Amino acid sequence: MLNVTIWNENRHEQKNEKVREVYPEGIHGAIASFLGQEDFKVKTATLDEEQHGLTDEVLKKTDVLLWWGHIAHEEVSDEVVDRVKQRVLDGMGLIVLHSGHFSKIFKTLMGTSCDLKWREADEKERIWIINPGHPITNGLGEYIELEREEMYGEHFDIPAPDELVMVSWFEGGEVFRSGCTYKRGNGKVFYFRPGHETYPTYYNKDVQKVIINAIKWASPVNYERPVYGNAKPLETIKETEEIS
Repeated sequence: MLNVTIWNENRHEQKNEKVREVYPEGIHGAIASFLGQEDFKVKTATLDEEQHGLTDEVLKKTDVLLWWGHIAHEEVSDEVVDRVKQRVLDGMGLIVLHSGHFSKIFKTLMGTSCDLKWREADEKERIWIINPGHPITNGLGEYIELEREEMYGEHFDIPAPDELVMVSWFEGGEVFRSGCTYKRGNGKVFYFRPGHETYPTYYNKDVQKVIINAIKWASPVNYERPVYGNAKPLETIKETEEIS
């Protein structure tokens, strides 16, 4: 059974009545609800908990971490970011959702600004599956259609993905790389675009399927992290005679 931790900054839910109406148990609660129906052991953590709920003990027991943040990225401590980064390098999977593109952890792992264009206009999003053989797209059709979402548009300042799995089209005409995979150390990272806090996106069955598939894809592979530094030779090295 995979151990999954859902991290949500959980600030919009406290400040915005509209968000509370859509996600009365918080975004993390909505995601935990459908993940709990799978063969996962699910835990949630939020920004205002001690160490943001991401202690060494929690992270060591986490196979895949989901991350949702928006208005409080800078309140996440650098110590916790370093801790999460090390766990990813050691093999923990990381799934970054929607506005988590601007999180410290995602920007640290990408090494770029991760900036983009955006607009809130209640417009249609059509997420095209452009890599239908990928495990993350298992069980999906040609596209996912969301009647209302926030627009994200190119240019998205990220490194070229290892695999581009999905591309979004918006009613206003923009396109966006909305499903991107990366390998960092022993860990796998997946960025998945939809999920604005005022829209019921995480109740969509296809969106849920993507997240479930991504957790399985990002789960740790059982191999040791390479040993670095000064290395002893495996064979005897013959000394070279000096030529006078």
